[in-house]
Amino acid sequence: MNGILTQYMMRAIITTTALVLLVLLALAGLFDFISELDDMQGGYQSAQVVLFTLLRLPLSAFSMMPLATLIGSLLALGGIAAHSEIIVMRASGLSVKRLAGMVAITGAVLLVFTALLGEFIGPPLDYFARNMRQEARSGKNAEESGNETWVKDGSVIMHLERVSAEFEFGRIYLFRMQSDNTLDSITTAENSGIDDNDRWVLENVRETKFKNDGVQVVASPRAVESFDIGAETLGISLIKPQSLSGRGLWSYIRYLKRNTLDAGRYETELWYRIARTATIMIMPVLALAFVFGSVRSGGAGARLMIGIVIGLAYYLSSELLANSGQVFNLDPAVIAWLPSATLALFTMIALNRIR
Repeated sequence: MNGILTQYMMRAIITTTALVLLVLLALAGLFDFISELDDMQGGYQSAQVVLFTLLRLPLSAFSMMPLATLIGSLLALGGIAAHSEIIVMRASGLSVKRLAGMVAITGAVLLVFTALLGEFIGPPLDYFARNMRQEARSGKNAEESGNETWVKDGSVIMHLERVSAEFEFGRIYLFRMQSDNTLDSITTAENSGIDDNDRWVLENVRETKFKNDGVQVVASPRAVESFDIGAETLGISLIKPQSLSGRGLWSYIRYLKRNTLDAGRYETELWYRIARTATIMIMPVLALAFVFGSVRSGGAGARLMIGIVIGLAYYLSSELLANSGQVFNLDPAVIAWLPSATLALFTMIALNRIR
């Protein structure tokens, strides 16, 4: 019997959550489309704007899932409670904790879906959309376009003027530092790239070495270097944190810490993403706590308003703490989990008050 009831509530919550998510995505897509219309230039016209907007919807869905789950759960469970079905469940011997466990299973299913969406679908499509927009605006193809970046590998600081999709870097500057952080040499190469063996191949190289008795300049047509930085790490350095998968964020955080660089921005994004995904499991349980109160006798409008208020409060507090944490150098894990922990505590208190 419990399995049948779990499937019944799961079907109701997931269906309503999907409808709510579609509405939220339609609004988000419309706002993104309107904002992009002001930035049309070059080959980036209406068709490209539509494609860009559609490609970014999966990442938007990942961000909106906690709010969609809360509103969908409130509407679904509120509708079940309005027909006195939950009262019948309680009368048949189901405790509040058992009901909470049943709806938490639905939250776990939505959590898994959201995690897959945020790890394997949303970030790659968002990265592709941003590249497509950049290439369309500049009028260049993938081979000709690229971005400059700074990276560090131990005692070597590199400045790459252009990084293409094929990891051909154009001009590159290598600043080699000594153990006391004084400049040892500056190497310039007109062209550079990474071969199939992960070796850095430099062409038309000019190296300026700083010695105690003067400066020595050495030129060569070709040089091969070995660095710990590979194509994957270099590519990640060009991507916005929001467009990185969790694995990409973790990999880049390790690289930054290994080279004594600030990883706060990426740690905040990683922990914020984990906490936001975990919160999805709490939302159906929180909705259940509300259906035992005045929400049961209220209409769908009241349930919708409660869901929007709580969801927006959670979203705004998360964003505020994330930004404040980077400004005041607070622990990223603590500030990311604080809103979720507060929501979980509020849910436990609300459930314990039910008689």
